[in-house]
Amino acid sequence: MNTAARPRILIARAIFPEVVEKLSQHFEVEANPSDELWPRDELARRLQGKQGVFTTGGERIDAALLAQCPELKICANMAVGYNNFDLAAMTAAGVLGTNAPDVLTETTADMGFALLMAAARRVTESEHFLRAGKWDRWAYDMLIGQDVYGATLGILGMGRIGRAIARRGALGFNMPVIYHNRSRLPAEAEAEVRARYVSKDELLRQSDHLVLVVPYSAESHHAIGAAELAQMKPTATLVNIGRGGVVDDAALAQALLDKRIAAAGLDVFEGEPKLNPALLKCSNVVLTPHIGSATVPTRMAMAGLAADNLIGYLTTGKALTPLNPEVIGQR
Repeated sequence: MNTAARPRILIARAIFPEVVEKLSQHFEVEANPSDELWPRDELARRLQGKQGVFTTGGERIDAALLAQCPELKICANMAVGYNNFDLAAMTAAGVLGTNAPDVLTETTADMGFALLMAAARRVTESEHFLRAGKWDRWAYDMLIGQDVYGATLGILGMGRIGRAIARRGALGFNMPVIYHNRSRLPAEAEAEVRARYVSKDELLRQSDHLVLVVPYSAESHHAIGAAELAQMKPTATLVNIGRGGVVDDAALAQALLDKRIAAAGLDVFEGEPKLNPALLKCSNVVLTPHIGSATVPTRMAMAGLAADNLIGYLTTGKALTPLNPEVIGQR
């Protein structure tokens, strides 16, 4: 390919050098190795003359930005979620959006189950207790938690990751699995993961451990708030590996402080990377900084898929995981 004729792309955050090198074989690349968090105006400035952008989930792509970047053709997210994309505005502007589904399913399900077990068995509390030098004798009620094996696993959101969580619970821990979803799974899919469909109210009432795996949207905003938490068992644990905003974090913190539920494990938060300071006052919550997909093979696969979407679309007009395929062929 003639170097002068190559498409130009922007990589908005620092990524694996191998992926930058792969993209450099096809494009004129402006990278961000120092991992600067560019403000909106700076992002728009750097997108001038670019046909593609590699995003990581935090860069907002909306109508105002697109109006400043008329040459942009594709935004490739290194994430399965795409809350940062105004997909309607992108479609109207003829800009393709892509994401990175499938490649992080099992890794994120592992993290969800790790949070479930850590919350149920009070692992974080126990470590803090030990490190503080408080362990000086045995006591029958010292840091007693909740059983996982054989307990009822509830799942809100039964997509790929939800089903992977269900398999771990049913096959590995002999857990009865119940779930609620916008639409019920086919009977064969339910049988595969040994899951039973219930109403949302029944899910809240019956779950010993409730895992949230729903994407964020206007409809799912605060799907778990004070009213929902009040329906849960006082011995229940809540795990959120979906998206911040699905849970009312202020209401959850109060429920944890009041011991209205036993414990929680959170990998996502409203307004992250900031989080509600009340959560830091709760000893009965496990907090992790959105690391559900954070293994080297999975993050490499996510970055590789985003790169392949850019390469495919800007060189052949095809993308592997388009979010708005109707724009393909418009430009």
